[in-house]
Amino acid sequence: MSRLVELHSRKAARILDSARELVLDHGVGKVTVSEISRAAGVGKGTVYLYWPSKEDLIRGLFARDLLTALETAIGDITADPARVRPSRMAQLVVGTALKLPLAHRLQRGDPELLRLLTREPGDRELYARVNPAAMAGTVMPILHRHGLARRDRPLSSQVYALHAVLSGFLATMSDPASAPPGVADPAEILADTTALLLEPSSPPGEAAVAAAADEILAVFRDLRGAVLDLIDRSQLHRQ
Repeated sequence: MSRLVELHSRKAARILDSARELVLDHGVGKVTVSEISRAAGVGKGTVYLYWPSKEDLIRGLFARDLLTALETAIGDITADPARVRPSRMAQLVVGTALKLPLAHRLQRGDPELLRLLTREPGDRELYARVNPAAMAGTVMPILHRHGLARRDRPLSSQVYALHAVLSGFLATMSDPASAPPGVADPAEILADTTALLLEPSSPPGEAAVAAAADEILAVFRDLRGAVLDLIDRSQLHRQ
């Protein structure tokens, strides 16, 4: 990496970090490019060297957080295919999401952020694919087909159950103070709950786990490509 490219990368990273903190503190509507540039220690014009508008900057910022989540999931499942078992997949999804503060704000209900992120048709399609309900609807048929999910319940019920578990635990685990006394490891409770609801009594063989992991990795890699396209669309290209 040349010194010029490295300098550009550092500036862009500072701008993104500053924008994230300001949006978390004040919300999208109250944050200006001037405030972002001051917090990042760069001129206002420098922000516009990278992004055409504040809205494009926030879109790119959220997409980068989503890319981080997908990269984490892809890396973990590649290293250990058994991570696709429902109990462990639930831990992976919720644990990753808890590290993405903008996703918390969106889940808690930020209409301005939601409106911005779904303004463009391509963005709406992408976020419709990555919300908890859609992900449950994508992943559960794969697990069911390869025997990683129970066969004594309708698939539609299992999709709903996974969605409810992911959404509920994400909401409660994002506020640790709300846990009742004596709860030492919410992630373990999440795994136990998911296993009881969705996993078969007899564990699947390694071949079935590997086949399910391959299909789920293909889904995540496809989503990663869509997120990279969004990032590309959100920023200006400098020659």
